[in-house]
Amino acid sequence: MSEPAVAPDHLEITPLHALHVERGAKMVPFAGYDMPVQYADGVLAEHLHTREAAGLFDVSHMGQAWLTGPDHETVARAIEALTPGDILNLAPGAIRYTLLLNDKGGIRDDLMVTRTLMDGRLFLIVNAACKAADFAHIEAHLPAGVVLQRIEDRALIALQGPRAADVFARFAPDAAAQEFMTARDMQVAGISCMVSRSGYTGEDGYEISVPEADAVTLARALLAEPEVRPIGLGARDSLRLEAGLCLYGHDIDETTTPIEAALTWTIAKRRREEANFPGAKIILAQIAKGAPRKRVGLLPDGKAPAREGTEIFARGSKIGVVTSGGYGPSVGGPIAMGYVAADSAKTGTAVELMVRGKGRAAHVAAMPFVEKRFYRGN
Repeated sequence: MSEPAVAPDHLEITPLHALHVERGAKMVPFAGYDMPVQYADGVLAEHLHTREAAGLFDVSHMGQAWLTGPDHETVARAIEALTPGDILNLAPGAIRYTLLLNDKGGIRDDLMVTRTLMDGRLFLIVNAACKAADFAHIEAHLPAGVVLQRIEDRALIALQGPRAADVFARFAPDAAAQEFMTARDMQVAGISCMVSRSGYTGEDGYEISVPEADAVTLARALLAEPEVRPIGLGARDSLRLEAGLCLYGHDIDETTTPIEAALTWTIAKRRREEANFPGAKIILAQIAKGAPRKRVGLLPDGKAPAREGTEIFARGSKIGVVTSGGYGPSVGGPIAMGYVAADSAKTGTAVELMVRGKGRAAHVAAMPFVEKRFYRGN
C-alpha cells in the first residue's frame, strides 16, 4: 500500500511534499514538517551519489525573509546589532555566514545573510526549527524604518555534488561562472529564481529560492537529468558531518559560544574592535585567553559509531561529549564531532568514547573529514 500524499495534521508540508511521496520517500517529522529522510536506494547510496554526481535536496522548511530599509547601511547595522559578522562591508551579491547571539555570547541560531543587488535589502535564510523565534527576535530589535518581511510563497531546493554545476548550467548558463558564497537573480529553465552558490554538504552546488508555484516543475526538470537523484535528510546529515559543518541544536546552541564552536572566523575584525555585538565581552575574552572547551573532530579506532550524547574520557576523567556522530560513507568508518576540554583538543590526542557502557579508543582529528570542493573561480 502506498503512503498517502498528506502529512499528519500536526505537521507542515513543503511545496515538494507530494513529489517526495510519489518518488517513494520515507517521510518523517522534522522541525515541524513532514520531510523525506530517504528514498528507495537508502541513505548510504544517496550519500555516495551526492559525492560522485549530483543530489537534489528539499530545504523549503528553512526560513526565508527580506530585511528592508531606506539604505544598505541602515539595514546592515540593524542586523549587525544582533550578529558578529561584517554585513556593512558585504559586497553586492555576496553571502555571509553569521550567528544570532544572546547576551552571554551563546548562539541563538546560525544563518545566511545575502546582500542583494538592490540597495537597502538583505536576504536571510535561517534554520527551520528556529525560524519563528529568530524572526520574532529580529523584529523585536529593529530600529524604525527597517522591516522584516517573511517569505511564505517560495520553496528552497539545493543541488549539490561535483556534477551540480554541469547540470545546472543546462538550465541557467549564467550560474556556471558564479563563485562560492555569491547569489544572483536569474532565469532557471525560464523561472525567475534567486540562486546562491552554496550548500551544506562540502560539495560544490547551488541553493535555489524558487516561487512555490514553480517548485515542482523545476525539481522535476532537474531530477530528469541522468546525474541527479533525490536525497533525503539522512544523507544530508552524514554529508554535513563529513564536511565538519555544525547542526544547530546539536553542535551549536545557546550554551555554546563561537569560540568554543571553532567559529571564531565568523567574528569580523571590525566587529571585534567595535565590540558592539551581543555577548561581546565574553566572546572577546575567550578570543584573548582561550575558551574552556572546544569543538573537535573525533575518529573512533574501531567500527562502532559514537552517537550524540556519548561521553568522552581522557586520563580517567570525563572531558566532554559527542554532539554529532555516525558512519561516514566517504570516510569508510565512524566519525564524530563534540566538545572537549581545551587542554585535550589538540589533534591526535587519545581519548575514550563510552559506547554502550564500554570505553572505546578514539583520537581527536582535524576537520573536515573530507576535502571541501567549493567553487572559488578559475
